[in-house]
Amino acid sequence: MKWEERTIAIVAGDRREQEIARCVAATGADVRAYGFPWPDEGINGVTHAPSAAAALAGAEIALFPIPGIAPDGALFAPLCNERIIPNRVMLSAMKPNPNIILGWPDAKLKALCEELSIKYHEYEADRGLMLLRGPAIVEGMLQVIIENTDITIHKANIVMVGYGTIGELSARTLVTLGANVTVAARNPVQRAAAYATGAETMELSGLDDILPGTDILINSVPVQLVTRAMLEKMPKHALLVDLAAPPGGINRDAAEALGLRFVWARGLGSRAPVTVGRSQWTGIRPRIEKIFENYA
Repeated sequence: MKWEERTIAIVAGDRREQEIARCVAATGADVRAYGFPWPDEGINGVTHAPSAAAALAGAEIALFPIPGIAPDGALFAPLCNERIIPNRVMLSAMKPNPNIILGWPDAKLKALCEELSIKYHEYEADRGLMLLRGPAIVEGMLQVIIENTDITIHKANIVMVGYGTIGELSARTLVTLGANVTVAARNPVQRAAAYATGAETMELSGLDDILPGTDILINSVPVQLVTRAMLEKMPKHALLVDLAAPPGGINRDAAEALGLRFVWARGLGSRAPVTVGRSQWTGIRPRIEKIFENYA
C-alpha cells in the first residue's frame, strides 16, 4: 500500500498517542490529531486539528485509544479539557468505507458504526500486544501500591481478581516480590496456571471468606464483581486497586463510602508512553495494511 495516499486521524488518548502519531507520520501518511497532550514543539508531519470533528473529516482511518470508553460514550482523554464523544456528525464526515481501530467500542459506538457502515477493529483482546504493553502497566501498578500503603509488598496478603494477561503478569510479579498472592478466577485453567507460578487460588465465590484478611485487593476484570457487601468485610487499612476499563470491577462508590483507599488505575500504560506507544503501533500498522489489502 502507498502510505502517502492515506489520511489517518488520531483522536483522544494521552502521551502514548503522541508516539503513535510520530510512528504513523514516519510512513508518509497524512496525519491529523486531536485530544491528546500536544508537545510545544509539535509533532513533525502531524497536523494538530482544532477539534475532533476537524481531525476526522476526510479521514479513511480513525485511531481511538485502547482504554475503555466511559459510560457517557467519551473516549479516554484524561488531559483534554472536553469530553470527546464520537457522534453521527463527526463520523459521517470521514471518507467512504471508513475504519476505526480502537481497544473496544461500547454498544452506542457499535450501533453508530453499523448505521454509518463504518468498520471497527478491536485490539484490546490482542494477547501479543497486551504482553508488549504489560510491563509498563505492572510497573505502574507497583508504583500505585507503594505510594498508597504503609506496608511492604513483601509478605502482604494480596488478592488478584481475574487472571487475564494483565492479571497474570501482575500476580507473577507480586509473587516474585514475596507477596502472599491469592488469585480469584472463574476459569479452572487460569487458576491452575496461577498455582503453577506460586499463588494460592480460589473461585470467585470464595472472596467473602478471604477478604477480611486482605491487605491489598487488585481487580483486572472490567465487570463489577466486588460488591459493597464484600467490601464491608475488608479491614480499614486495605488498599483497593482497579486496573480494569469502565465500569471497573470494584464498586468504587461503596469503597469511598466505607472509607477504604481506592485507586482506579486506568491507563497505566501511559507511565512509559514511548515504549507503549511504539508497541501499540506494532498492533495498529498490520491492521491498517490488512484493511487496504482487502480493498485492493
